Amino acid sequence: GLAQLVEYSKGVYWNQHNRRFIWGLVSGGSDVKACILGPNFLLASQFMDVTTAAGRLELIRFLVNWSFCELPKLGYDPTIRFNRVHKCFTIDMADSNEPMPTQTTYYLRKIVVFAERVFGRHTRCFVVGEKPPSLDEDSDNFGDILIKDAWPEVSGSAEDDMRDESKLLKRVSNGLAGHSEFNGLYPKYISGGRMQIQNTRGESVDDTTRTILGETVWAQLGDLPLRAHMRIAMSGVGEPLKTIQSIPELVVVIYDVMRCHMGILKHCQILHRDISEANILVRRDNAGVHGMLIDFDHSISITDDGYAKHAERTGTVPFMSVSNLENLQPKRTALDDWESIIYILCWLGTFGWNSDTRPSGSVADLNIASWDGNNVMKIANSKRDHMHSSDNFTGITKGFNPKIAGIRRLANVVEGLRAVLIDNHSHPDLRGAMIIPDSFPEENDSDEEADQYEFKMRPDPFVERAAHWESISERLLAKLEIYAQGAKKLL
Repeated sequence: GLAQLVEYSKGVYWNQHNRRFIWGLVSGGSDVKACILGPNFLLASQFMDVTTAAGRLELIRFLVNWSFCELPKLGYDPTIRFNRVHKCFTIDMADSNEPMPTQTTYYLRKIVVFAERVFGRHTRCFVVGEKPPSLDEDSDNFGDILIKDAWPEVSGSAEDDMRDESKLLKRVSNGLAGHSEFNGLYPKYISGGRMQIQNTRGESVDDTTRTILGETVWAQLGDLPLRAHMRIAMSGVGEPLKTIQSIPELVVVIYDVMRCHMGILKHCQILHRDISEANILVRRDNAGVHGMLIDFDHSISITDDGYAKHAERTGTVPFMSVSNLENLQPKRTALDDWESIIYILCWLGTFGWNSDTRPSGSVADLNIASWDGNNVMKIANSKRDHMHSSDNFTGITKGFNPKIAGIRRLANVVEGLRAVLIDNHSHPDLRGAMIIPDSFPEENDSDEEADQYEFKMRPDPFVERAAHWESISERLLAKLEIYAQGAKKLL
């Protein structure tokens, strides 16, 4: 019964866009159990035996209390409502990052991301407008504002949470405001922050998992991570990467994304840290196709020397850098995100980006299959091996889908980027991807001397390159620009 409830909850989150958490009843014979499911918890009561007077009384009390609950207590979001006059949902927004926030109501017309998992962020994305839609308006073209609604893990109060995505996106928008060359390559902040909800005393408090469960229950859950209800309104709406129509378009989009990435790093001192195919959008206008970098959930401020201030593992496993997978020191730099771009392009070259570019045969035996799985250290070792030399790397590019038009052009791009990142350095400690011995026994050494030889290992090249992240990143961007210029000539 509990498993069925959990499975059913996926459909509830998918279809009810104003659902914050879910109540449920599980029945097994004469026993009934009440459950509550949230972004990172599933709690259940003791069984109530309805064959006994005490059990029936307990169940009746629960149902009566349930019937008197207001909508927020039942798990609904009071800031998302259906407007019967305009026949669409409305979404309220207030900028909690401002001293005197004012509320704005937006009109929903299109949902581009649905909450579809039992646990996690429950991210939803809505395309909205500031005016009600007319009955004959094309919903696909209505609204140029995107609202992102999610339940990320947070640290402490809203004021102290330096990884608040709304604050980071606001910094990005302010930092790039005077740099028109990046317009359209990132979403521009409008408003956002933690959502507020009224508690039992009528006070406005942060809408968090702690607020949902109450202090008494929360205190019993030990070190359960705190999640908060976050909402961000931003301008700039793109299309998913699957709308790419050719290899040249893909190269142009990736160049725009990394150009924006480096601009944010330089002007805002923020490192993205989660470069993945889901966080790259495509935007089209009269000037052609462009890329857009989104989703700053895992972004973080960098120090004056360019290192991320925290080194926890983040991102999507197949696209994680070696340092990220192995949780190496020093802390993350821009080179980790450049490494992720190489892995993404290899992934797309092998598996495609939509139904037209998917491989027709089995891919289980391809070398790139070792980049995914649950054993992160094994994945890191595989990536070290493949990235170590151009010969090893051809084991990846040879697996690219030959049915994709111009696939050799994409192979040239990733091979060129890998060479800049791994090979093209004057100091030997910066070259390669494996940790190898610095010296070996002499040929004329006896077997006994060879057995007693103490190998001295060279420094880890990933660690050594981190100290040179800025110059290597500049060369990578310059190389990618050359590929993008060539790609534009083909469009």
